[in-house]
Amino acid sequence: MLMVAPLVLLLVTFLIYPFAQLLYLSFQVGGSFSLENYQRLLGTPVYLTVMMLTLKISLVTTICAVIAGYPIAYLISITPSAKKGRILFWILLSFWTSFLVRAFAWIILLGRNGVVNKLMQALGITDAPVGLMYNFGAVVISMTHALLPLAVLTMLSVMDNIDRNLTRAASTLGAKPGMAFWKVYFPLSVPGVTAGALMVFVTAIGFFIFPALLGGRREMMITQIIMEQIIQTMNWGFASAVAVLLLTVVLAVFVIYDRTVGLSTMTGESSGKVKRRGKGILSRAGDGVLTGLGHVSDAIIGLFPRRRRDPDKAPRPLLGFVAAILIVMTLPVILMIPLSFADSGLNWPPQGFTLRWYEQVFNSPIWMSALTRSIIVGLCTGVLAMLIGTPVAFLMVRGQMKGKTALLAFTLLPVVMPNMILSVGLFYLYARIGLVGTNLSLIIGHTVIAVPYVVLTVMSVLRNYDTRLDLAAQSLGATPVRTLRLVTLPIIGTGMISAFLFAFTISFDELTIALFTSGGMSATLPKQLWDEVSLSISPLLAAVSTCLFLFVTVLICTAGLLNRRKK
Repeated sequence: MLMVAPLVLLLVTFLIYPFAQLLYLSFQVGGSFSLENYQRLLGTPVYLTVMMLTLKISLVTTICAVIAGYPIAYLISITPSAKKGRILFWILLSFWTSFLVRAFAWIILLGRNGVVNKLMQALGITDAPVGLMYNFGAVVISMTHALLPLAVLTMLSVMDNIDRNLTRAASTLGAKPGMAFWKVYFPLSVPGVTAGALMVFVTAIGFFIFPALLGGRREMMITQIIMEQIIQTMNWGFASAVAVLLLTVVLAVFVIYDRTVGLSTMTGESSGKVKRRGKGILSRAGDGVLTGLGHVSDAIIGLFPRRRRDPDKAPRPLLGFVAAILIVMTLPVILMIPLSFADSGLNWPPQGFTLRWYEQVFNSPIWMSALTRSIIVGLCTGVLAMLIGTPVAFLMVRGQMKGKTALLAFTLLPVVMPNMILSVGLFYLYARIGLVGTNLSLIIGHTVIAVPYVVLTVMSVLRNYDTRLDLAAQSLGATPVRTLRLVTLPIIGTGMISAFLFAFTISFDELTIALFTSGGMSATLPKQLWDEVSLSISPLLAAVSTCLFLFVTVLICTAGLLNRRKK
């Protein structure tokens, strides 16, 4: 109880209670109980249209991210450990790069004077710039690019635990490569696919950065409605009703996922639910589809010359596909770097060389104050999230207790709840207790959303830890505390550093909570960058984005060096 008490106190006070306030406000009109807000929401076609468009964009983004990410996760899972880190570096680099930086990169890429338009004109495809922004395609492409690393990492947590000897056994029994993959490996990877799809969908449904910057009025998502109702009209009742509707949809998706697959698969565990195979029509139809895919795959493989291939080596077409996806993942941000040194604005190709954009950034008290604030808040968030989340992870992995599934579900509540709903609830709470605009308000809010990821990260580290080492230390006279300090923590130290960096990066990149609880000279770096992007697009933003990109690169390289040094 003591191990889980800080987590319960944090989430009840700053997650459940703020949402309960919003739920109460959604039924209030003029100080009395009323269903007017819900009648307006469900009775106005425009709001229902926005909700359906939100679901459509989220669903299409999820499908694209899972389809593109599956081959990458598969390649990483079958790659030897010595080479796996090279691919993971590029995945993590894209994963930890700020959403705002990637959105700005796509603005440069798809703008009228951007890279794509200039390339199309140079190739003679078009004679004049084409409008590539402010449409459905731009929103889906940019959101897929942003959430693809999340899909890969989530699927990889399951694929890493699949025994490859099973597909080899199928091959020795006469199965061809395609059939062995679709009938043996793919069914075992389905929990990872569903977990990846769930994480991408829930994250996408709460997005507002990419629709606001790359979409038009026709591509508005439901989170933008909530923002407008709070920031522009201060209509707390109606905004709360929209938030309740959004959370209801997300909870329904999670309930369906838990009933069919099981929440434990999100941590890389297998679930008994996914192992049950019925004999009904759907089961036979699914088996028939996989069999058909196996025959088609083997027919395609048969068109190529047969070579004696090492079963532990990835086929060249897969390597080529993954290489192309990785290039697409990193190219938009890398193309932004030369523009930050250009003297010709954001036109492509860049012309001239200057450092004045960087000088403006580093000489600006506003930007430096925002940077300092983000670093302080990020460090405090990382420490607090580790102190709260690590004991819960130990309890989940080593504790002999009932109700672990319920505890995991409770821990994942900040993941379930879109950040926009959490931000609005915290803003209302902070306004009543006088915390708006303080570092403490940001640290608390960021800790709420960072703790689940700390718990999941430390849990994955503890599952690979040999507990016999602790037993050996205690058999030699070490107390539990001494064993923890001298044996357990040094061995899992690298994983805990990764969890800390994860929490720090989440805080450093967080915009939604900062958008409501900070402003003016108290803004964080993402909030300051958002304000500048919303007003105008200039090379100064390219310089800021480049600095953020290089900062994330240094973090990843540091984590990699620590990991190799530990090994």
